[in-house]
Amino acid sequence: VSNVTLHNRDEIARLGVRPGDRVVVQRAGDVIPQIVDNLTRDEAREAYAFPDHCPVCGSEAVAEEGEVDVRCTAGLTCRAQRFERLRHFVSRGALDIEGLGEKNIEKFLDLGWLENGPADIFRLRKRREAMLALGKDVATSVDNLLASIEAKRAPDAARLLFGLGIRHVGAVTARDLLKAFTTLPALRTAAERAHAGDADALAELTAIDGIGPAVVEALGDFFHEPHNVAVWEDLLSEVSPPPYVVETRASEVSGKTVVFTGKLETMSRDEAKAQAEALGAKAAGSVSAKTDLVVAGPGAGSKLKQAAALGIRVIDEAEWAAIVAAAG
Repeated sequence: VSNVTLHNRDEIARLGVRPGDRVVVQRAGDVIPQIVDNLTRDEAREAYAFPDHCPVCGSEAVAEEGEVDVRCTAGLTCRAQRFERLRHFVSRGALDIEGLGEKNIEKFLDLGWLENGPADIFRLRKRREAMLALGKDVATSVDNLLASIEAKRAPDAARLLFGLGIRHVGAVTARDLLKAFTTLPALRTAAERAHAGDADALAELTAIDGIGPAVVEALGDFFHEPHNVAVWEDLLSEVSPPPYVVETRASEVSGKTVVFTGKLETMSRDEAKAQAEALGAKAAGSVSAKTDLVVAGPGAGSKLKQAAALGIRVIDEAEWAAIVAAAG
């Protein structure tokens, strides 16, 4: 274990953790490191003061009702939030734009080239000469970056939705929503109707497996905020995602339920789930009597034990890759 994250304000208070303390760390479920005890709680030391203002922009940081996470209230006017959202938007699980890493995002933000959000990424082609004039990049790397951006003009709709960073809308949830609504405008209409109190729209959204009130509320809040709508419409003026269609291939796991556990070394968890769906399988998050197959990577813990207890077939990542390859 090289790193342990402790960000929950209530958990910090419960443990009484302060800078300089010695703590006990264990792997939760044999996988995720967590702090479970404070060995120096009784030693005299100044208590840790949880921040109440954003360390980047200085705006107030608050926890919403019923939540423990403290968030900067500045939204996209906060440079840190703009940076993180852009970094997420171009990440491998979202639009996967090669060449637009953290250093380039930082540089382009400093130059004011990405002030309007992700749509400005698709306007960088107009700045080719200015990019070359920066002196640190040769023409080949600039042109490769611009080609990578242009290749995403017709992005996968689910990846685009995930890339927007809407709360509670992860990669799997984005795919589930697009499977139901096919296009982003149709999803927006349903979300806006549900936010306005339309019972039919709310029922249509929550009827989707895995979509609950928190997701519906987050979508409604996103489209109710004028700035978000402006970012959305600006982005859709630059890209044209085709209708979302899930193409499945016959395979030995078609119609079965698959669970991935442990660390996957050749792909992300979301990519693995997308592969399962493309093979006609359902990717579940937990092991139960309805599970047909468990794909276990290094560090697999409680889910692997559950699978053994239930007599469920367990394979490794290489065997899963063979199943995918066999399906063509």
